[in-house]
Amino acid sequence: MEIITHKVEETEQAGAEFAKRLYPGAIVAMYGGLGSGKTAFVRGMARGLNSPDRVTSPTFTIVNEYAGSFPLFHFDMYRLGSANELFDIGWDDYLARGGICVVEWSENVGDAFDGTEIKVVIEKLSDTERKIIVSDPN
Repeated sequence: MEIITHKVEETEQAGAEFAKRLYPGAIVAMYGGLGSGKTAFVRGMARGLNSPDRVTSPTFTIVNEYAGSFPLFHFDMYRLGSANELFDIGWDDYLARGGICVVEWSENVGDAFDGTEIKVVIEKLSDTERKIIVSDPN
């Protein structure tokens, strides 16, 4: 699936629509540079999962949890250097909880994935336009 969005609200809406297709235990590996719209997409995902929570980037906390139809665990791996650090913060425990794990900066922890993750790549085309590519191995 490939989508072009023209403003932040469209990126959030794309995330909301995407979330409706997800299931407990899904892992979403996100890729995209600084300011590409990853957190806006996750904000939409939370809305699509009926979360009342305010979504913010977990850059300093590493993971934020949001309530909803099922839990959404929002990881930011920008500050991590390897998958080992992800396992040190309890990655396996989050996987066992049956929510959706969405991981920004997945390229920093690629060894943590087993090939079943859904990949979301967001490319910044201009100040307002984004290209979102979703690859689902299923």
